[in-house]
Amino acid sequence: MCRDNEEKEELREEKETRENIKEFGNNDVVENKDERVQILPIIGQIEGHIVLPPQTKATKYEHIIPQLIAMEQNNNVKGILIMLNTVGGDIEAGLAISEMITSLSKPTVSLVIGGGHSIGVPLATSAKYSFISPSATMIIHPIRMNGLVIGAPQTFEYFNKMQERINDFVIRTSKISKDKLSELMMQTDELMNDMGTILIGHQAVDIGLIDNVGGVRDALDKLDQLIKEDEKN
Repeated sequence: MCRDNEEKEELREEKETRENIKEFGNNDVVENKDERVQILPIIGQIEGHIVLPPQTKATKYEHIIPQLIAMEQNNNVKGILIMLNTVGGDIEAGLAISEMITSLSKPTVSLVIGGGHSIGVPLATSAKYSFISPSATMIIHPIRMNGLVIGAPQTFEYFNKMQERINDFVIRTSKISKDKLSELMMQTDELMNDMGTILIGHQAVDIGLIDNVGGVRDALDKLDQLIKEDEKN
């Protein structure tokens, strides 16, 4: 009887922990603490300061940030695999997550498996090595703003500086040139009612945006290689 009560209590605590992570984020969110490789999924829309509708699949930055900090501090974690399938979302939140990933001391590998659109581009390039699956797509386009926009020179300057921040990050964390990135961003013949370019699989690799075409096995093998190299140093 006592054993049954203990098991029920453990299950209750485990359920509460999962709910806390889901609803509020948590500092102690690294599951499988003895595992050397941790998986960080970034899916759906990147949610920032505005809460998205409940029916929208979203990645909340207040959840990702404590996870990254916990992984960085956990000595059992040797490498991180970032799985990306995102349509983009909040620019500030996406760029903040990207900067955190690229500043980690542990080996990181990203894999775009469905889409890495908009702010998903810097999220994909933020890892130390990046993969894209053959059928996955990436969309590069200028920043867009929803809602009321004041038509003033200051607004244009704000948009321009925000775009520069994104461009500088992508150039810093990939092999694409500034001129090529600007060219792809300003194309007018691929996206309806918008400027930009759609890249599929190997196209993202050919222009230097992503390091290689591959899948889960390739990404894990590369991460294992980076971990072994890191342990030697």
